[in-house]
Amino acid sequence: MGVKVRKKNGKWYVFIHWQGKRKARCVGASREAAERVRTELERRLALGIFRLDQEDAAPTFSEYAESWMASHVRPNLKSSTAESYQGILDFYLVPDLGTTSLDALSRSRVKEFLAKLSTPDRLARNTVRNVIATLRAVLSHAVEDGVIPVNPAVRLGRFNLSKGRGRRVDFLTREEADQFLEAARERRPRRYILFLTALRAGLRLGELLALQWDDIQFGTGKTDKSRHILVRHNIVRGQATSPKNRKPRRVDLSRELRQGLLDVRDQRIMEAIGRGEFDEERQPRISKFVFPAPNGGFLHGSTVYHRDFLPCLEAAGLRHVTFHALRHTFASLLIQSGASLAYVKEQMGHSSIQVTVDTYGHLIPGGNIKWIDRLDSKTSPRQNATPAQPAAGAQIEKSPQVIEKNGRPGGIRTPDPRFRKPLLYPSELQAHVLEVTALASQPQELWAYLLCLNYARSGPDVRPTLC
Repeated sequence: MGVKVRKKNGKWYVFIHWQGKRKARCVGASREAAERVRTELERRLALGIFRLDQEDAAPTFSEYAESWMASHVRPNLKSSTAESYQGILDFYLVPDLGTTSLDALSRSRVKEFLAKLSTPDRLARNTVRNVIATLRAVLSHAVEDGVIPVNPAVRLGRFNLSKGRGRRVDFLTREEADQFLEAARERRPRRYILFLTALRAGLRLGELLALQWDDIQFGTGKTDKSRHILVRHNIVRGQATSPKNRKPRRVDLSRELRQGLLDVRDQRIMEAIGRGEFDEERQPRISKFVFPAPNGGFLHGSTVYHRDFLPCLEAAGLRHVTFHALRHTFASLLIQSGASLAYVKEQMGHSSIQVTVDTYGHLIPGGNIKWIDRLDSKTSPRQNATPAQPAAGAQIEKSPQVIEKNGRPGGIRTPDPRFRKPLLYPSELQAHVLEVTALASQPQELWAYLLCLNYARSGPDVRPTLC
């Protein structure tokens, strides 16, 4: 019981324990200020002129989350991020934790809540992870405001992420992608180039709708390697914003896509000339968007999805997939073509290569087994200790190995059998065969060689003069 001063996360707190009740207040970054507050509180408690129940009660989770959204999230973050936070609060956090006071939100209560969310067949793993991140963000801000001393939602472990359904990545095969493009060319010719861009550049739907002609670098020709798309705009829920993670990226432009975009641009320029529409500089006036709406503005994603994408899928006879599957198809075809995961990561704009590996790593098992097969080709087969003897009368090719020429003719450095190794026998035998074959047309020299060989086998002490 009493008043204590502690430092947490760079700030000083005053903890009051009195008559079975406990309170904590953040004083600031100065220990001297915290000591002064402690001294004053101890004096008031001793005189009986201060009671803990006179302190303002901590806000409930619902009340604080609402103020957190209004003061921190909406003014500083993208509208799509704010809506995502609001959805998690409304659907998962507030219904279960909304009436709980922040100072009563213990670590065990948080674990109990998350364990209930992560039961099998309840929520996907990524959804549980997003709920944890939102809860942790709210409580971390409460710690900064001095409402609670510590965040009970940090370092919860991985038990609640190992359950639930994993994310399923769906994509089209190369043949299915070709069928889809052919159906789009026939049924929705004005949307064909949009679908081709999705499959050849991997842009998200919002990035496609916000793509502008100034974002495309066509290069000087088909062989120019500086052709690319600079992805720096995005449209989410009808509002223009930045790409995901607020990071622009550069996507290489394939030859087919480059030519298709050039044809579309030239066609629109000719149509503007035909209508007599020119800007102040007497240039044909066309929309700045690559895929504009009839009024020249940007298209709406729901319109593209329901009026164009789904009918083309049905016309191609393909299964139902989301529009985002075209982006997954782009990545899968890159990997199957031999592209490295580092290159795929840069083209997709992932925040880290771990995201690329977790999402598309299962698509390259064939690439891994090739490395295993190469081990067989690089491993030397074990030679037989007794190689096959040449057939009688067969022409013997000269061996590429170096035959030992030192020592006696056709022999080795150590003729004494007591010091000869068995591994040298095949080499010596090969040398004898070569010598006999070479001297077959010279009887006198052949006789002398065989005589020397016979005496050499008898021992080193007896050797004819001609040897």
